[in-house]
Amino acid sequence: MTRRSIIRGTGHYLPERVVENSWFEDKLDTTDEWIRTRTGIERRHFAAEGEATSDLAIHAAKAALADAGIAAEDLDGIVLATSTPDFTFPAVATMVQAGLGITRGFAYDVQAVCAGFVFALANADAMIRGGMAERVLVIGAETFSRIMDWSDRGTCVLFGDGAGAVVLEAAEGKGDNSDRGILASDLNSDGRYRDLLYVDGGVSTTGTAGHLRMQGNLVFRHAVEKLAQTAHRALDKAGLEQDQVEWLVPHQANMRIITATAQKMGLPIERVVLTVADHGNTSAASIPLALSVAASEGRFKAGDVIVTEAIGGGLSWGSVVLRW
Repeated sequence: MTRRSIIRGTGHYLPERVVENSWFEDKLDTTDEWIRTRTGIERRHFAAEGEATSDLAIHAAKAALADAGIAAEDLDGIVLATSTPDFTFPAVATMVQAGLGITRGFAYDVQAVCAGFVFALANADAMIRGGMAERVLVIGAETFSRIMDWSDRGTCVLFGDGAGAVVLEAAEGKGDNSDRGILASDLNSDGRYRDLLYVDGGVSTTGTAGHLRMQGNLVFRHAVEKLAQTAHRALDKAGLEQDQVEWLVPHQANMRIITATAQKMGLPIERVVLTVADHGNTSAASIPLALSVAASEGRFKAGDVIVTEAIGGGLSWGSVVLRW
């Protein structure tokens, strides 16, 4: 028998404020049509004044726990992916821990920008498979609206705020790719490409939060190539072929990247979970948000093979293959 990590429950949260593309038209040299055509984004959510990343994460965590049918005190730990923490320290995960009334176990953050949830999921899976935990709450939560340069139309129209969460639970499998749960992961980083996507502030440099900067065309080229490669590597590790994949749940960066990646994987767009139109790019929150939305709509059935993949600043990218 082999110890596996299965998804027991999912949940998500979006701030109440919905920002349509038209909101930018009197602030920037842009239009709703320009944004839709180039990104596929129609609207996004922005956190309210005083609403922090931890607040979004707590809402998503409670929804995932309710979906899983377990109490917060039954968790052994929390792994949270974010690039927009409430404070330099402590970790947002510890604030979620306190918000859920948990006084035991571990809670820490993972920072791999838009790829953060994939890294956090692989990390939590390793802890479960290694016997360090039975149940781990894995969260992606972001308030990217707080690091936008509102004069830069190439970035500020892309991002939104939100949070998504999954409850991972240990289960016994046969040890082959017919098992439920996480079957394989593939993680990568290459710091030579830091200047393609970064924030121009930080504690030990400017002493400020800074603003997001991106070379969009270059990021696009790297994304399409690297996302397809990492998905295929994870499938190879799992002993699966791409025609065995029922669903692709990609990082919701923009429709052009998602479509190009799906084509490279030989997947029709009907088998790709899409939330980018309504959420924009929510960075580390985008995959768990999409998973939760699709699960709540009943789109996944038991036994479905699902591939998740993401790329973000670093550059950091990776994928996870799981069976629902």
